Amino acid sequence: MLALRLTRGAHPAVQLRRLLVAAASAGTGFLLLSALGHAMGNPDPAASALRLAWCAVPLAATVYFAVAVARTDPGTRPRPGLSAIGLGPARLMAVSAATTALSCALGSLLALLVFLQLRGDLAGTSSGAATDFLAAGRPLPLPAALTLLALVPLSASAAVAVALRPREPVTGAARAVPAYGRFGACRRTPVRESFGAYGRFGRQLGAAGRSRPATPTVEPAEDAPGTPVEAPPAVPLAPPSGLPWGIAVLAVGLAVEAFASRTGVPGDRPSALLGLALTAVGLALAGPGLTHLCGRLLQTVRPGALRLLAGRVLMTEATRIGRPLGVVCAVVSAAYSLAALHEREDTAAGPLVALGVLLVTGCTVATLLTAAVEARQARASTTAALQRLGAAPGTLRRAAALRAGALLALFGPLTLIVAELSAWPLAR
Repeated sequence: MLALRLTRGAHPAVQLRRLLVAAASAGTGFLLLSALGHAMGNPDPAASALRLAWCAVPLAATVYFAVAVARTDPGTRPRPGLSAIGLGPARLMAVSAATTALSCALGSLLALLVFLQLRGDLAGTSSGAATDFLAAGRPLPLPAALTLLALVPLSASAAVAVALRPREPVTGAARAVPAYGRFGACRRTPVRESFGAYGRFGRQLGAAGRSRPATPTVEPAEDAPGTPVEAPPAVPLAPPSGLPWGIAVLAVGLAVEAFASRTGVPGDRPSALLGLALTAVGLALAGPGLTHLCGRLLQTVRPGALRLLAGRVLMTEATRIGRPLGVVCAVVSAAYSLAALHEREDTAAGPLVALGVLLVTGCTVATLLTAAVEARQARASTTAALQRLGAAPGTLRRAAALRAGALLALFGPLTLIVAELSAWPLAR
């Protein structure tokens, strides 16, 4: 009941994102039902199993998008004072998982209605179309259909629960709380200072350079009393550690695709799906490291204030933006590779392939946009602090445009190179 009330009273932008999750769930559910219909009318179990295995890609994209939408939902975000009325982090996590399950269940129900209407099973509809994936004229096994349709709501709600679960603080880790010095001034270093040391020129710059925490804090803002606010901008010291692993997994995926091209028709081999999946995982792992590197390159060769601001924001948001950006690059390269395999004998599966490509591409692009919204929400306090310090709104917009241009300049050629390397062995 609480999930329904939060869903009804949400912002229109939040409602739009939930409707997009329902639409993605409907498309994935229709593909799963089409795989079931193909298995009912096709005596070859290997071909039916392969078609069902290809449905794992849109299923993963839908779940990934649902998690991104749940992370940006302001109604289920922990806030001070909610624990007193029984809405702690665990309860809000359960509400977010229930809201995601409701959205996905609505999409699955819509997919079932459309599938039954195309088959001609609903009252007042004509006979189904003569396509193999509908299996018109055969009784539809309702338990199997409901089991397949339940995959999306259960997987999405479980993924949201895991992503938003309450995390205990690491034992022995440095606490990100402000240390107050003389006269209540916020101090970054726990070292005792002599009188007048704070005012000496370069004293605090040297101390901050020697021992700077991962997320330095300043005085609490007026709209959130008692909550530390990140300093503008808070730059992590160490880059993400997934870049070497991502390059290694990407190389393994390209090698598997090359092996699939030597063992037969690549589009009909499970190893081709495995190679594309490994390529996608490799780009997703390497995305944060590449984003961090892009931010570091922006600050090289005597940077100005604009390049410093754009580069440090990229370094701070490397993990949040880099992973969905890597996934988008993986999807684009995989779509380019599959375009080389478009010459197939099964022409009836053309609309389903188009639906799957549209669904996966739309989910990944929507996930990237949702991650950008989440990053904007996360740096709202930093943006407010910069505006209080006198930064012009035009400067912030130019910094955002510079960040987008730098990411496009790095990830665009990378996507083309990976796409060409993936399509070359598969098209042989």
